[in-house]
Amino acid sequence: MTASRASIRYAKAALELAQEQKSLEAVSNDMVTITNILAEHKGLRESLQNPVVRSSDKKEVLNKVLKGQHKITNSLINTLIANRRINLLADVATKFNQLYDELRGTQIAKVTTAVPLTKDLKEKVLKKVKELTSKEVELENIIDASILGGFILRVGDIQYNASIANKLNKLKREFTLN
Repeated sequence: MTASRASIRYAKAALELAQEQKSLEAVSNDMVTITNILAEHKGLRESLQNPVVRSSDKKEVLNKVLKGQHKITNSLINTLIANRRINLLADVATKFNQLYDELRGTQIAKVTTAVPLTKDLKEKVLKKVKELTSKEVELENIIDASILGGFILRVGDIQYNASIANKLNKLKREFTLN
C-alpha cells in the first residue's frame, strides 16, 4: 500500500513539473517507453527490484537503456535512485500515464478478443465507448484465444463480458446447480 502511495506521489510530482515546463507530451512518451521496456525485459525489472544490485549500477544500466530521455524523466530516475525507490519505476511510469490521461480527458478502453480486431470493428467499438463515457477514448486490443469468441470490454472500473467462454461457464454453473 505504501509503495502505491509513493508511486502516486512521484508520478504527481513529475506530472506537475512537466506541466510547469510545458513538456507533458515528451515526458509522457518517456513514461510509455519505460513502461514498455520494463514490461518486455524481465531481467531489467528484476535487477531494479534487487536490493543487492548497487544503485550506481542500476543508474548506469537505465542511462544506457533510456538514452535521449527528457531531463524531467532523468531527474525522476535520479531522485528514485537517491531515495532508494528505483524499484517503483514501473509503477511510477504507469501512474504518470494514468494521471496524464485523466488530465487530457482521455480514457483507455481494453478490448479482449480471441482474434485481432478488424479496422472497421475497432472504429465501431471506439464510437460506442465514446458514446458511453463521453470522453476521448484510446482502444487497446488484447488477444486471448482462451475466451473462444466474443469480447471483453473494460473501460475504467466497468467491465462487460460478452465472451463465449463466459457464457459457457454460466451454462455450466446453471446445470451443476440444478
